[in-house]
Amino acid sequence: MCWSPTADLVAGCAITAVGALCVASTRRARDLPLAALPVLLGVHQLIESVVWRNADNASHAAASNVATIGGTAALLWAVIAFPLLPAFVPLAVLSAASHWSRFRIAPFVLVGLATSAVLGHVIAAGAVTARPVGHTMRYGIQPIPLGVLVVAGYLVATIGSLLVSDQPEIRLLGLVVAVGALACYALWQAEFVSTWCALAAVASALILHWLRRPRKRRRAPDPLRRSQIPVR
Repeated sequence: MCWSPTADLVAGCAITAVGALCVASTRRARDLPLAALPVLLGVHQLIESVVWRNADNASHAAASNVATIGGTAALLWAVIAFPLLPAFVPLAVLSAASHWSRFRIAPFVLVGLATSAVLGHVIAAGAVTARPVGHTMRYGIQPIPLGVLVVAGYLVATIGSLLVSDQPEIRLLGLVVAVGALACYALWQAEFVSTWCALAAVASALILHWLRRPRKRRRAPDPLRRSQIPVR
């Protein structure tokens, strides 16, 4: 989320472009889900720019069409933010992990899938609303059962899976997301300004760095050396 429709549009285009570069830079098929995460975040920003603009234009003559477009955009935004991300992120981290480290990521995947199932049921049970409050956009959904546990599961699945990765670049991403999310939430709660798009941009840049880092290659064993008899 950004603080205005223009900011969401610009940020969405930039993050989606970085995401396309991430996908193009992917050298292993198992890295592709995590490489595609910036694309998902960028599209999320673009969807919210539509939500912003339709909220601003809700009082115009074409109010019914505006309401329809805005409601659809708000629903799409909520589907990505609530049920999709807590399942997608740990599954993407699991896919990119080495075989021996997948066992410690698997519990985060299960937590993410359970959280996603609860939030998906909530989204399907009622309408999603969106209204601007200052420089923030506020979304309304049906009450979440065991809300504290669901929010905890969301954070454990998305941030925890990054922090337990076997790759230092992904652990750094998890640390940055954890600190950045706390700062963004504080600003958002104060109705000062929404800066989630800045966090998405930083996360996308870190993913691009992870994908384009030089990989260490082990030298192939020399069969001639094995066959040589040591001279005493």
